[in-house]
Amino acid sequence: MTGKGGAVCVDTFVITAVDGIAYGLLLAIAAAGLTVAFGAGGVLNLAHGTLIAAGGYLAATMTAGTWGSLAAAIVLATVVGAAGGGILAAATAGLRGRGHLDQALLTFGIALVGSDVLTTVFGADVLRPRMPAALEGTVAVAGYRYPVDRLTVFAVAVLVAVAGYVVLHRSRAGRLVRATVDDRVMVAGIGVDPRTVGAAVLVASGGLAGLAGALTTPILGVGPGTADTALLLSLIIVVCGGLGSVPGAVAAAIGVGVVQTVGVITIPALAPYLLIAAMAVVLVARRRPVPGQVTR
Repeated sequence: MTGKGGAVCVDTFVITAVDGIAYGLLLAIAAAGLTVAFGAGGVLNLAHGTLIAAGGYLAATMTAGTWGSLAAAIVLATVVGAAGGGILAAATAGLRGRGHLDQALLTFGIALVGSDVLTTVFGADVLRPRMPAALEGTVAVAGYRYPVDRLTVFAVAVLVAVAGYVVLHRSRAGRLVRATVDDRVMVAGIGVDPRTVGAAVLVASGGLAGLAGALTTPILGVGPGTADTALLLSLIIVVCGGLGSVPGAVAAAIGVGVVQTVGVITIPALAPYLLIAAMAVVLVARRRPVPGQVTR
């Protein structure tokens, strides 16, 4: 093998690994909202993937090659996702004392209806946004050529992840959310209704889902299967990272992103099964949690 061929292989692997990390951070934005919504709100939201797809469709149809349209699409996708989270909070409010099965059935039904509505409105084709000209092409990073649009999405995902960490760990609202995850009775004892905190978290979770959909669309596009894929990946991340654990969700999301993207170029025939295998290994290797314990 020539040195040039080896260099090409290394370049491909490095770029794919960076893609995996960037994709993992986008998944973390969506999955973190899902895991905190379950921990703080006690709602098993199977319509989460539909909110991600809705944000993606808005970004794909609104972005017209200008910075203004791109910014407007991202903002609107976030707002629509938050509104969807508010609707889900209202719809599941009466089910919180009836177990997670009723919540799962209701939100799954909403997801099915929502997916059909999105397909009817936007069509069955895979859509991609038309990005500004400045985001086209490639740029040299550490000696490797990397697409500018993906690098931009990577940077935005890092900023959103850092902002989410600061809000969750350095603000009063974040302390209330974490306290609700740990002990709802204690939160009620200080005069704060845990149901209000849970509803607010569902709204924020929906906003993050819409934002994640808008950011992911330039890389993957959006189509009829987006909602199902997004929900499956989010659930795998939540299971691997631990319920209520935002750092765990971030670590698991990066792992999922890298496994999925690198697996496609290394062992494409087994790539669809790698995530399930990785999840099984994590579940088997993880120590048995103390009953009633919720991690952060």
